[in-house]
Amino acid sequence: MRELAAPAVQLTDLRLMRGGRVVLDDINLVVPRGSVTAVLGPSGSGKSTMLAALTGELAPSAGSVELFGQPVPQDRRALLELRKQLGVLLQGNGLLTDLTAADNVALPLQAHTDLPAPVIERLVAMKLHAVGLRNAANLFPRELSGGMARRVALARAIALDPPLMIYDEPLTGLDPIASGVIMSLIARLNATLGLTSIIVSHHVHETLPITDQAVVIADGRIVFTGTPAELQASDDPFVRQFLDGAPDGPIPFDAAARPVAA
Repeated sequence: MRELAAPAVQLTDLRLMRGGRVVLDDINLVVPRGSVTAVLGPSGSGKSTMLAALTGELAPSAGSVELFGQPVPQDRRALLELRKQLGVLLQGNGLLTDLTAADNVALPLQAHTDLPAPVIERLVAMKLHAVGLRNAANLFPRELSGGMARRVALARAIALDPPLMIYDEPLTGLDPIASGVIMSLIARLNATLGLTSIIVSHHVHETLPITDQAVVIADGRIVFTGTPAELQASDDPFVRQFLDGAPDGPIPFDAAARPVAA
């Protein structure tokens, strides 16, 4: 019953460190099932570090990370099983250049299932059709536009029908039209496939229209959690500097200096 009632993601008193430095601290966040949550913030604020904790790449220094009511395991075999429930769209797509679009989408199915080749071929066609690229199945990544390559990567990410999708800066390098296509796809797939989606981005205006919950990270902590409308109305100085693109404010432009001895 606990698993049925549990949110898709729950972070409790979470502290994350890299290289002996605290990147995020006192992080508390609940991502409801079926929702689209946008994790926003300036570059270097720790958004991708949070994703590393969700995928088990980075173990917490304190606190806990739960997916669907279960702690993210440290055991390698159990972690691999958990990752089958996650679909991840990387910033750089991660497509293998010597494989066609269809072969790239087939990789997770070949690696993690014992399905016969004809069934995998059918599933690949369905996933490519879901992102509007069934006719591009035999094209190589070099023959795809940036937006098309991102959609192939999205088709690969949903190949195993994961209940949780994680998008790491999905609009990087895309023009406004391609960005609109990607965001529309994310919303449609979330609704039609019954997914839960977490979008890490600094593209505020493109992301908020499809978002149920917005989270802003700055200064190593969560400075805002709420609806997109509440975000736009916020007078928090961290939030306002980020939303308004102000050069002056509590978020510094220069990285903090490290001691010479360090």
